[in-house]
Amino acid sequence: MHLTLRQLEVFAAVARHLSYTRAAEELHLSQPAVSMQIRQLEEAAGLPLFEKLGKQIHLTQAGSEFFHYSQTVGRQLQELDEVIEALKGVHSGHLRISVATTANYFATRLLAAFSRRYPGTTFSLDVTNRKTLLDQLASNETDLVIMGKPPEELDLDATPFMENPLVIIAPPSHPLAAQKNIPLISLQDEVFVAREQQSGTRIAMERFFQERGVTLKTRMEMTSNSAIKHAVEAGLGLGIVSIHTLELELEAGRLVILDVEGFPIQRYWYLVTCTGKRLPPVAQAFFDFLMGEDAATLMQPGNLL
Repeated sequence: MHLTLRQLEVFAAVARHLSYTRAAEELHLSQPAVSMQIRQLEEAAGLPLFEKLGKQIHLTQAGSEFFHYSQTVGRQLQELDEVIEALKGVHSGHLRISVATTANYFATRLLAAFSRRYPGTTFSLDVTNRKTLLDQLASNETDLVIMGKPPEELDLDATPFMENPLVIIAPPSHPLAAQKNIPLISLQDEVFVAREQQSGTRIAMERFFQERGVTLKTRMEMTSNSAIKHAVEAGLGLGIVSIHTLELELEAGRLVILDVEGFPIQRYWYLVTCTGKRLPPVAQAFFDFLMGEDAATLMQPGNLL
């Protein structure tokens, strides 16, 4: 069977998206060009790799096998690229990093400090949700991920590098704003604006209150911490967010942190990679930087609690 790396690249893109159109957009090709590459690959294989049911395409059994091996080839080519980059040295490397939406509040600060140490490095930064981060790790689309603790059942290496306290926020005019050591049971009468179901913050929040037998009322679900902060400022309810997202609002007096029994919920930020992945030199240097004293000092959230 004769095939080309380009055909495998095009096939892998179509298989990931299950869409010729989205694969063409990712690869900056026309849709007919993508279709032609797939048709040639199917001719070389002697079997169909996709089947169309209604308007949706699906992998055939042969297509699933192709996808598995195309990912293996992709990882090996990535390792080859990393070896070549290692020969060039850290000072000219390119770092692919993806971070949870909440981590974006400090990720750019870390990258700026790192680039001052290694001015020749470049970055690709993707800010996205928890599910997409895990998908990117599974498909080897990123070197490093900064996120909350990933699921233990996945084949990932997760190294904690910074505390991530979750706090309850309210507008300064809220009746609870001036109270101290507020009992958890008092929160059952309050309405909360919460993150979406699959977010790390929502999971930690629900686990915390369920373990203590407290039921919360949620009025709205938001997909970002910025949206939650704006909703809380507007008086739509209380919110639970990472303290790292609050620097500007606390300085401006637009929000306050409530003194609630058992809070803050102590979580951590993790550096996450696929188990066994060999980091390129620039990614390893960034990993070491985050674990060092300079990064620890830079990431201090200040005396906010």
